[in-house]
Amino acid sequence: MGAGTSPADPVPAGRAADEPGEPDGQDGPGVPDEPATDGTADKTADEVTDKTADGAAKATDKAATAGRPRRSRRFPRFTRDTARPEGGGRAASGDAPATARQWPLLTVLCAAGLGLLIVALDPFDQAFRIGTILIGGALITGAVLRWVVPSVGMLAVRSRFTDLVTYGLMGTLIVLLALVAQPEPWLDVPILEDAVRFTIR
Repeated sequence: MGAGTSPADPVPAGRAADEPGEPDGQDGPGVPDEPATDGTADKTADEVTDKTADGAAKATDKAATAGRPRRSRRFPRFTRDTARPEGGGRAASGDAPATARQWPLLTVLCAAGLGLLIVALDPFDQAFRIGTILIGGALITGAVLRWVVPSVGMLAVRSRFTDLVTYGLMGTLIVLLALVAQPEPWLDVPILEDAVRFTIR
């Protein structure tokens, strides 16, 4: 012990030096070290909060979609609607009347209806032939309109190519049949006559 001190003297409260034999940074036995303040605890708390928020969001999404049926990638057995075909828009502006917006379809229908009327009434000689040619010409006109006019309204049924082939082929066949119809055909096709004779024989 040093001079001037006794075992009964109290230890000064805030002594500057540590006791001999104690490592630096320790205040003595029974005194805990201060916790580290490098931000690790704050980061851990933030991560836990983020995970909790993500879990709550996923649970909300599952609850929202629980009542709805799951969509299937299979094609439906019955189609309820179809996309508008290529060129199926209005043939005129939306402000125009319906007859102007659908003039390509009305043109084809009026020509075909006139041909049917001529065939039914038979007002003159060779009326059936002229009426049938008019029906075929209406279909050919529809094919031409489908090719030339960008938007033909309800005249567009499928793609442009499909409509061209359908209208054009049907119209051409109807006109050819009207031209070669008996009696007194307007068009003589030797190959067709030979095929008919071979079939009848």
